[in-house]
Amino acid sequence: MNVEVILYSVIIGVIGGGCIAAGAARMFHAPEIQAMGAFRTLGEFNACNGDPVAHFSFGLGFFFSAAASALGAGALSGDVFHRIVPNWAAASLLVKNRNVEETIQNPRKMMMAGSVIGALIVTFLNTMATIIPEKLSLIANNVLTPATGWMLNPVMPAIFWLAAIDAGRYTGMWGTILGGISALVSGNAVPGIVLGILIGKSAEENGYKSGIVKVLIAIVVVMFIAIAYFRGFFAKLGL
Repeated sequence: MNVEVILYSVIIGVIGGGCIAAGAARMFHAPEIQAMGAFRTLGEFNACNGDPVAHFSFGLGFFFSAAASALGAGALSGDVFHRIVPNWAAASLLVKNRNVEETIQNPRKMMMAGSVIGALIVTFLNTMATIIPEKLSLIANNVLTPATGWMLNPVMPAIFWLAAIDAGRYTGMWGTILGGISALVSGNAVPGIVLGILIGKSAEENGYKSGIVKVLIAIVVVMFIAIAYFRGFFAKLGL
């Protein structure tokens, strides 16, 4: 066992996991407090609805894909810090206290939980990648990678779309529309569905005359137009 790999993994896991988890918690306090999280993480947190089992299950699905990436390619995927660490940190806090304001919306507690979870996950994945034989690595890459692709598309988009439909009429409508546009433009419907959930819930609570809703819609429109342009979507349509 490589002691150097373990040492570096612990350091990276503690720093990265703590920062990412704290950033995810700080997003709940925007715009009063700026954060380094992602809208997708915020949407996934809200979709779990403060249920520790939901957070753990969500992170577990991506843990298998991250393990496949570590075994097959010898590298950590972005889901390790973006999805697994914050969701498992949230699950660990929610087990004892279901009050989201005192747990997943508390940057200090999330930072501490994220540091521990990050150190454990990064160390485990890196250690596993260093000790597995090369032949088994090739098998893992050939077998697990396709399974991961099936989970990310279409399983995950379907789950988020059903969550958007279940959340209400406005949320379902926006999730369906933006999910379809996102699938056409980028090939992945999940970002569009998550943005649809945010816009739909904001419209349901504040109305379409609200400045927040108007700003969100404007940002989404500009963002999708920019993505479509740089990905050559308009060129493919002959525009």
